[in-house]
Amino acid sequence: MPPSVRYLVFDTESAADGALVSKLRYPGEGLKPKAAVDRYRQELMEKHDSDFIPYTFQLPVSVAIAKVAADYRLIDLVVLDDPQYRPHVLTEHFWRGWEKYGRPTIVSFNGRTFDIPLMELAAFRFGLPIPAWFALNAKSFDQPRNRFNIEAHIDLQELLTNFGTARFTGGLNLASNLLGKPGKMDVQGDMVQDMYEAGKLAEINDYCRCDVLDTYFVFLRSRVIVGQLTLDEEQGIVAETKTWLTKRIAERPIYGEYLSRWGDWTNPWSA
Repeated sequence: MPPSVRYLVFDTESAADGALVSKLRYPGEGLKPKAAVDRYRQELMEKHDSDFIPYTFQLPVSVAIAKVAADYRLIDLVVLDDPQYRPHVLTEHFWRGWEKYGRPTIVSFNGRTFDIPLMELAAFRFGLPIPAWFALNAKSFDQPRNRFNIEAHIDLQELLTNFGTARFTGGLNLASNLLGKPGKMDVQGDMVQDMYEAGKLAEINDYCRCDVLDTYFVFLRSRVIVGQLTLDEEQGIVAETKTWLTKRIAERPIYGEYLSRWGDWTNPWSA
């Protein structure tokens, strides 16, 4: 029997809904969607030195998920609604998949601030009921959305900052590089909007796959520091995962690019 899924390590990518931006930010001006997005990005850059449009104006265009067993070994890594990547279908598959696998623990990096709110708002937009996620009849601590309910959601950034007590400058890119893993490669998050407008959905989803791999390796190390894996066990699983990726390069060439930038963690205890 295949192992059951105990954790869902996930990441999303999103793109602005230009029609919504035009209607709400520039009412009566008749701006076409792309022109509205371009104008909003320019305004944000001038004010905040970042042109990232708030998630409330965005739609999910990629959801990548690593299915992980109770022993922390990788079972599979998928992107939803491949190759169409329709926002409403991505949203439905994400929430229904969580229920299908018995509501496993969701694992993210900064997902409580961005990815989960994005997917909740998408469910709101598309009229998808997710009562098990809200669990209104449960005690507040047992509700999956409770910030401190790590049985429902482990946000690795929150773990590394004691639930936001500190600021994690460097993000996932830094955390993965500390472990010798690639981190950001040729695609950065601020490139996704332009890629989406150019129709590069497959490339966006490849990028999302790599972010999930980085998140998975950070998750493994987090299990070492909380005492659920030994360092030797973690390193063994990392080696197994490298082999898993190598065997699938022909099917998913992006894994070859990821492995070409792979670095093994330097163990100071064995130096």
